[in-house]
Amino acid sequence: METHLKIVGGLLTVLALLHIVFPRYFRWKETTASLEPITREILYVHTFFIALTVLLMGVLCLSSSFLLLDSALGNRICLGLALFWTLRLFFQFFGYSAELWRGKPFETIVHVVFSVLWTYLSSVFWIAALHS
Repeated sequence: METHLKIVGGLLTVLALLHIVFPRYFRWKETTASLEPITREILYVHTFFIALTVLLMGVLCLSSSFLLLDSALGNRICLGLALFWTLRLFFQFFGYSAELWRGKPFETIVHVVFSVLWTYLSSVFWIAALHS
């Protein structure tokens, strides 16, 4: 189980770093030009803090996997992370319109890859949370 938490840590670190390319890939400068400045800045600030949170989750798993498994506090942290990633999996299907990916090969692959990723993260954290 510790190996899976370390794999999760690596995946979360990579996911956090992927956020660096979001503004350019999604052309935020052009697509947010008509937004109020506060709305545009909230998008950038929240994206930064989401990436930071995901990075810190990854660092926690990489540096303290044994503590997450072998302590009551670690199990509770894993329970919180299990709930977080399970909700993220739910939103993958019910928070985004299928029109964003259905019938589009690249977007469908991304949807499937992230669905598998959210399922893996959720599963690892549920098992770690229930680990005794």
